[in-house]
Amino acid sequence: MSRKPIIGGNWKCNPAKLADAKALVEAWKAKGFDKEKVDVVVAPTALHLGNVQSGLSSLGIQVASQNVGKNDMGAFTGEWTAAHLTDMEVAWTLIGHSERRSKYGETDEDTAVKVEKCQAAGIKVLFCIGELLEEREAGKTDEVNKRQIAAVLPKITNWDLIVIAYEPVWAIGTGKVATPDQAEETQAAIRAYIKEAVSAEVAEKVRIQYGGSVTPDNCAELIAKPNIDGFLVGGASLKPTFMDIVAASSS
Repeated sequence: MSRKPIIGGNWKCNPAKLADAKALVEAWKAKGFDKEKVDVVVAPTALHLGNVQSGLSSLGIQVASQNVGKNDMGAFTGEWTAAHLTDMEVAWTLIGHSERRSKYGETDEDTAVKVEKCQAAGIKVLFCIGELLEEREAGKTDEVNKRQIAAVLPKITNWDLIVIAYEPVWAIGTGKVATPDQAEETQAAIRAYIKEAVSAEVAEKVRIQYGGSVTPDNCAELIAKPNIDGFLVGGASLKPTFMDIVAASSS
């Protein structure tokens, strides 16, 4: 089965000004991409999202939230729900990013509740998994990935709404990048686990992204690997050359 590449851009807590976000979208217009060959999803800050949504949509870029609450409507200060995303026509959200896990205490159980809410609302999820440096050095990469996936498996009824983003935490924003062979080996193991835990059909069709210091210079070699179906890009998605990563992934 040929899986359509999907490129995600996670702006995190950037840029500093709305004008900078709008200028970036304008810069991307000069390049463009073939929507038939690649899906592109960008996650601006919550405050910027509504202001850049139309500009991104005009380019064929879908928007994502960087997070979603595990709650329903009510007295939950600072949160928003999957239903809010539906109302605002935000089709995607990230769940389980390592920065949410490590800096804000998000647990495997939390991610399971969030995935369940998104499944019920029809929201598509970029589900983030990945190991810390000490876990890789201890040979626990596959164990960590399996644990994080296993937590949400009982909640997934529609795999068409799920993309898995494998991000080795030691490679995020550090300039270090897993070698193409390392990334391929790990993502092949993720696919093998899904085949074992769910089904061969789901394992074959689910898209698995790689994330961790992806740049225009290293993306072509990575995307050539059979189990790398795209990227979740951090810092490089804040530059005009993000479109070069998109182009390389669709060629």
